[in-house]
Amino acid sequence: MSQLIKKIPLAPIHLVVLLLTLYFVMYRLSVLSGLILVGLLALLWVHQGKKVCCQILSILACFFLFFGFQCVKATLDEAAAPTEVSSLAVKPDSIQVNGDSLSFRAISSGHLYIVFYQLKSQEEQVYFKNLSSLIRLEVEATVSEPEGLRNFNGFDYRDYLRTQGIYRTVKVQQIRKIRQHFSWNPLDWLSLVRRKALVYIKEHFPSPMRYYMIGLLFGDLDKEFDQMSDLYSSLGIIHLFALSGMQVGFFVDKFRYLFLSLGMQKEHVDWLQVPFSFIYAGLTGFSVSVNRSLLQKMFANMGITKLDNIACTIVLSFLVMPHFLLTAGGVLSFAYAFLLTVFDFEDLGHYKQILVESLAISVGILPLLIYYFYSFQPLSILLTVFFSFLFDVVLLPGLSLVFLVSPLAKLTQVNFLFVWLESCIQWLAGLGLKPWIFGKPSAVCLLVLLVVLLLLHDLYQKPKWCIALISLAALLFFIIKHPVENEVTVVDVGQGDSIFLRDMRGRTVLIDVGGRLRVTPKEKWQEKESQSNAERTLIPYLHSRGVSKIDVLVLTHAHADHMGDLLEVAREIDIGSIYISEGSTISKELMEMLQTIKTPPHLVKVGDTIPICDGFLRVLYPYGKGDGGNNDSVVLYGELLQTRFLFTGDLEDGELELIKRYPRLSVDVLKAGHHGSRGSSYPEFLDVISPRIALISAGKHNRYQHPHQEALQRFQERQIQVFRTDEQGAIRFRGWKKWKIETVK
Repeated sequence: MSQLIKKIPLAPIHLVVLLLTLYFVMYRLSVLSGLILVGLLALLWVHQGKKVCCQILSILACFFLFFGFQCVKATLDEAAAPTEVSSLAVKPDSIQVNGDSLSFRAISSGHLYIVFYQLKSQEEQVYFKNLSSLIRLEVEATVSEPEGLRNFNGFDYRDYLRTQGIYRTVKVQQIRKIRQHFSWNPLDWLSLVRRKALVYIKEHFPSPMRYYMIGLLFGDLDKEFDQMSDLYSSLGIIHLFALSGMQVGFFVDKFRYLFLSLGMQKEHVDWLQVPFSFIYAGLTGFSVSVNRSLLQKMFANMGITKLDNIACTIVLSFLVMPHFLLTAGGVLSFAYAFLLTVFDFEDLGHYKQILVESLAISVGILPLLIYYFYSFQPLSILLTVFFSFLFDVVLLPGLSLVFLVSPLAKLTQVNFLFVWLESCIQWLAGLGLKPWIFGKPSAVCLLVLLVVLLLLHDLYQKPKWCIALISLAALLFFIIKHPVENEVTVVDVGQGDSIFLRDMRGRTVLIDVGGRLRVTPKEKWQEKESQSNAERTLIPYLHSRGVSKIDVLVLTHAHADHMGDLLEVAREIDIGSIYISEGSTISKELMEMLQTIKTPPHLVKVGDTIPICDGFLRVLYPYGKGDGGNNDSVVLYGELLQTRFLFTGDLEDGELELIKRYPRLSVDVLKAGHHGSRGSSYPEFLDVISPRIALISAGKHNRYQHPHQEALQRFQERQIQVFRTDEQGAIRFRGWKKWKIETVK
């Protein structure tokens, strides 16, 4: 292998840079990657000459054909995915039971699906929780396309499933028959063994000990662990559960030590390590981080180290898992590996080396972290050092030993250590040290940041260069957090309302926070862990725009779909002032939430103003104390960048009162009342205000059938352009002096 590397006319890591740009050109159709590729080839021609350039082009051509084949295959597979399913072969280690919700991956007619089913009884729940055999289900089900992107910078579930080779989701209405089956596929055997291990741990070990055991040994985090998982995420150390590096090294080193100590030759152990790596990868779910670490280990056995090692690992990864760089986990795993390879602080003392290395890696990975997660927890620099030692040196070997001896003795007495550990995590999270919210950089900004940090690594001994590069990096981070533009965004929060406004000065206003009715399950077994709408939609969007504080929050009225997620938003984002109508104080639920977040509300009056953009929002309604319902909605009107906006909450009959009080009210953009229901957007109201554009916030396939056809007909008759979140996702107005309208779809 070393001889083959020497024959390459270019350093392997430089060749990989070219392949990476080609990869993103092919898989993401990226113009930026195309320009970079052309620029790199031009530099190669200038510095290495025509002969070397032609040799490299021949290698790139081979990968171009391979990447092209993969793209065409994915397109054909997606087009050929059946629209009907009656039989499903379940992947047992993918089974997830969350209250009365069941999900798993399954194969039907050679196609892979993600399957959802609502459990009908507690007996069904227990059966699937304890299932540890290969089964085939005969079902009545509907097949549909996965949900795509709903908000700017949001999570694209459809795109994620495509990287897994899944192009359709299945919703099972009824399971007709369950039968066991046998498979000759080794992947199914590994899936079954992994499932048996997971069920065994859940049956024989107490919580929270079992969550750490299945997480560190088998790469699976149970739904019941979601609450603690969120705390680890808030502290920036959830990556410790991503099996790689130390964990893989631990098991591979023990495997090699065992056979070498038995007298087996190193060459034979190297070959034995290949099937062992395949089995271990299968038992941990074939995650990208595990596969990457195993490949690096195998190349290290061949004497390939440092940058050559990471380069060879990337090239082989292109072949064995082509979509590995299309997910955040894959990119971050290889980025961490690259930084660990590049940084060399061996001349420092042991403890100083650990701290400096941790700081350097945290800074080096920062652009990618904020690109995917928009934030950074500075406390994670110190916590990673301590908890990495705890997880890799103490918990991993300890839990491995406990698991291996469990058939003879269940050492569950050590569970108190995990209880204590979780108490410490809860205490740390309770200190209120929130992560720094940066926002999501553009692709160009991300690239420049990465180049700046790489140059900083090479030139850190030159003070003038250091100052210049650090200043440039600081400027880029500032621009990411404080984009110099105005915006009005109707966030897609499902069946609810939430509208975000920000101006060039950085002033922010949020109108409503969305939410949903919380339905108490009939029986305890049906209870499940779930995220609020805001945690999936509004909060990620605000963080992606660098928002860590809302100056003014207006809750138009006291219905759950407008104010239900207040606590979740207040937990993640600081709120300056909260404006509510006097009638909303009748709502016991709202007042309890306001007491919890300790923010006294401002009771709005007609004529109150909120400065934003180049003007202000004025309160037009309600005139007196109402009941906190739809017709008690706070109505806001403002001329922003020469465009007149009217935000009406869930106003219905109140529209007629509004035009009586303001008979000359002129509007350019109307946020339609009550999600476009039949009882809003009265013809008389529309005739008076004469809007050009109507914005409707409604959930896709909502049970209320909003927006109603009658309301849409009224808009059409008056040639009012309609934008709908249920069809187009989030709607955004942005610009400096003039608005540009954009939608997600």
